[in-house]
Amino acid sequence: MSASNSTNRIVTIYTDGACDPNPGPGGWAAILLFGAHRKEINGNAENTTNNRMELQATIEALRYLKSSSEVELYTDSEYIQKGITKWMTIWQARGWRTSKKKPVANQDLWLELVSAMKPHEVVWKWVKGHSGNPLNEEVDTLARESISRIKPNNMVNSIRAFTGASCIGSTGPGGWTVLLMQNQEVKVLSGQEKTTTANRMQLFSAAQALKAVPISKPLDIYTTSKYVHQGAINWISNWRMQHWKTKSGNTVKNLDVWKPIAIYIDRLDVNWHLCNSNKSFQEIDAAHYLAKNAALGKNNDELIKLLETQYQI
Repeated sequence: MSASNSTNRIVTIYTDGACDPNPGPGGWAAILLFGAHRKEINGNAENTTNNRMELQATIEALRYLKSSSEVELYTDSEYIQKGITKWMTIWQARGWRTSKKKPVANQDLWLELVSAMKPHEVVWKWVKGHSGNPLNEEVDTLARESISRIKPNNMVNSIRAFTGASCIGSTGPGGWTVLLMQNQEVKVLSGQEKTTTANRMQLFSAAQALKAVPISKPLDIYTTSKYVHQGAINWISNWRMQHWKTKSGNTVKNLDVWKPIAIYIDRLDVNWHLCNSNKSFQEIDAAHYLAKNAALGKNNDELIKLLETQYQI
């Protein structure tokens, strides 16, 4: 990227930022394309927000260019695209204040972005996220992978629970597994239900993780289930206010598991992490393998003993 000093070279950039949970550990990434050249850059932060990671991605991408360039920058963040093309001139005219006269959020990074833009001619293009654009999907994956690299070092004092579930057919039998880890020590919980569903097994594994940890320890739960992740973070508070009814007035499914989870959430310091099922942690893969064995009625005792005595996944 730094080989040319031309002021009319065209560089295509895709950027993305991610945070899990939001706020929490975050990652950013950018893919830079110039002719036949391609460069990937990424980074992370232990305590941040999704919007800050989106901003950081664009800043770092533009800073990476060593000479003035014409840039087509693609982002799936409306916050970035509208901030640059609509809101920034208004913010500047108001002395970086909003219409309610409050300081603009993330002003420090917006000012860094203004500085990073100055040498270049940038055309900002919004692309809908997760809509099949290959480069947008790639940079999203890079940003999320950046988060995973800080988690093992960032959570020394916490207990990490990697959950797995399996269901044979639509009604069972099913199996569940939890790998409870602190540093390199692991405890394995696993079991079977004769009649069940895939969602129930995913949920049950999370409930068992919550049940197993002491109140004094922070807990990070990793799941590949959007049902569990969204339910715990977004839906459960509304269900409780609605007396455990959905918007349509129906009783929440798996209520007997959701209610104890709600109690544990009140008592514990819990962070929920949604793992990509195609690019998950090795621990998640192991948990799903054990859960599948449990669903099939296979004996996991020997493998569980190996994991608990010498963690070598």
